[in-house]
Amino acid sequence: MAFNASDGMNYAPVGKPSPVVKPGEFCFAATALDHGHIYGMCNGLIEAGATLKWVYDADPARVAQFQQQYPEVKAAASLEVILADADIQLVAAAAIPNKRAELGIAVMKAGKHYFTDKGPFTTLEQLQQVRAVYEETKRKYAVYYSERLHVESAVYADHLIKQGAIGRVVQMIGLGPHRLNAASRPDWFFRKEQYGGIIADIASHQIEQFLYFSGNTEAKVVSSAVANYNNKGYPELEDFGEAYLRGANGAAGYVRVDWLTPNGLRTWGDGRTILLGTDGYIELRKYVNIGSGDGANHLFLVNGEKEQYIQTTGLVGYPFFGQLILDTLQQTEYAMTQEHIFKVAELTLLAQQQAEKLEG
Repeated sequence: MAFNASDGMNYAPVGKPSPVVKPGEFCFAATALDHGHIYGMCNGLIEAGATLKWVYDADPARVAQFQQQYPEVKAAASLEVILADADIQLVAAAAIPNKRAELGIAVMKAGKHYFTDKGPFTTLEQLQQVRAVYEETKRKYAVYYSERLHVESAVYADHLIKQGAIGRVVQMIGLGPHRLNAASRPDWFFRKEQYGGIIADIASHQIEQFLYFSGNTEAKVVSSAVANYNNKGYPELEDFGEAYLRGANGAAGYVRVDWLTPNGLRTWGDGRTILLGTDGYIELRKYVNIGSGDGANHLFLVNGEKEQYIQTTGLVGYPFFGQLILDTLQQTEYAMTQEHIFKVAELTLLAQQQAEKLEG
């Protein structure tokens, strides 16, 4: 599948190869090709040196399309073939959201690590079930939070914050607008039981970033709201969502997501993050700098020493994927801790559950 800058569902970043393992040393499989993010997930793992051995999906057309992108992969006759293969250490999947936990439990109980697209759950009950399976199996339930992990400006901002460039982060504003492209969306996308709601889905990105960048392991949802302003033909769709969070260390986070990106924008969404620190601030314009032709990955830094613009494309790559591979091999948690993943999911689901329904 070709990269499509105007379609977020098929956004699949490609980076420079940076292998952490030798060919065949870390084998993985792909399944549940319901969302195009599976291509970004696989790209990241392959660039980090992983070997893609199997693919399985109930739809042969999706498998055929996947094999066009990755000709070396073998088509499995069933998921059981993948789960029975002792060579497979991790299974990557982008299932329909309300099926992600069920699939993950099967993968973990088979002794494999699981790497799912966001949001990882649609209910708190699913989160509780997966927590129990994790404690039982100690297999990872990793999540592809691409708006931080697969964006070089966000990776570079992390380096700057760790170096003390803006002091302590006290507030984050995270904006995640997306283009709807309704005609190209599958039926499940418009059924709330299946997609979980706009906060459970795309706001999981921003809530993850808030916890990560502010250094919080605990937080509370102060308020949240959802609405369907402009898509009455899809009554179960929420095209607007917002949440306000307060971290245990006092940091504040405001999140706004929507499906209202106009067609005039050349990319699928003008995703932005503003990080306010005690000694400065950073703004990320992740995918576009409107009114210019200078691509993605824009970082603006202001502190006591300077104001600076940094074009971050090609500077730092995507270290998460190599870290994830090494974590599975060495039983470490450098890429992302399991508790961080579960806390992000809990807060996201609570924000969705508690959201005020605004009149459209």
